Amino acid sequence: MKKYNSFHIEASCLKRISIFSKKDFVEYAGQDAGRNYKILGGGSNVLLTSDLDCDVLINKIKGINIQRETDEDIFVEVGAGEMWHNFVMWTVSHDLGGLENMALIPGTVGAAPIQNIGAYGVEQKESFVSLKAIDKESLKERIFTNMECMFGYRDSYFKNAGKDKFFITSVTYRLSKNSVPNTSYKDVSEWLASRAIEYPTPNDVATAVIDIRRQKLPDPAEIGNAGSFFKNPIVDQTTIDVLSGMYPQMPSYPLDNGTYKLAAGWLIDQCGYKGVRVGNTGTYKNQALVIVNYGGATGEEIKAFSEEIQQAVLDKFNIRIEPEVNIW
Repeated sequence: MKKYNSFHIEASCLKRISIFSKKDFVEYAGQDAGRNYKILGGGSNVLLTSDLDCDVLINKIKGINIQRETDEDIFVEVGAGEMWHNFVMWTVSHDLGGLENMALIPGTVGAAPIQNIGAYGVEQKESFVSLKAIDKESLKERIFTNMECMFGYRDSYFKNAGKDKFFITSVTYRLSKNSVPNTSYKDVSEWLASRAIEYPTPNDVATAVIDIRRQKLPDPAEIGNAGSFFKNPIVDQTTIDVLSGMYPQMPSYPLDNGTYKLAAGWLIDQCGYKGVRVGNTGTYKNQALVIVNYGGATGEEIKAFSEEIQQAVLDKFNIRIEPEVNIW
């Protein structure tokens, strides 16, 4: 499994099976109702802590198909096995807006709604229309609407009540022909201003995001990692009042429901963990939110280090940061 997880953890499974169509999945799952298996997309958001005593299905269902369009929008159905970044670049190459802020996020399209991925002020739920999935028990297809997916911050129905119950085959997004890109994040607006881009296109924003991410985050092909290891914690008004009094420089972002999002990377940095190395693992020198495998680290070693960071943040700020990465 080493080539199939971005942490480059050496682990094995019983069988590794590529799924190229709905039919492939139904035929596999229908052979044995009690068969034990796990589903993997790009392997960019998972930490393997041991060998897997089961089969692993690799979702490789491809295809980008325009379903319909209006004067303002285009509705595109995308195979769940398409790489997310490739799809984003397809959208900006067609001058379609909505997803450009999420360029260079690793993983597959099918994993995007499960995690409700987001970056630089935009989440995939804002363009999401629906997805098709096969119920693992009945092997019947079901369509989930935006509301039925119950999207939250790095959260969805598929991480809660629907966890491990469905095999996602395709996702449909609504893309804008005349969008005004979201440039609210300081890094993005400064990048565009430095190049005198006053009216950015989706491609301009995607280019900015790619450049910014490459400066801040390690390339998984060179250093094993899964991007941001922890979610940014959400706190209430009372907590933000207390922390702001103690740490006036602490960045926080008000949300629509009266809560506040804190920067987990900043919290970790304040605990002295930015660029720290312990054995074969550690945090990345340019971003404390990213845990890396310097070579030869085991999943258990990385997990133990992440728990050490969690405890340090809890001790200092009385806030428990939760993993964004799925730990197997």
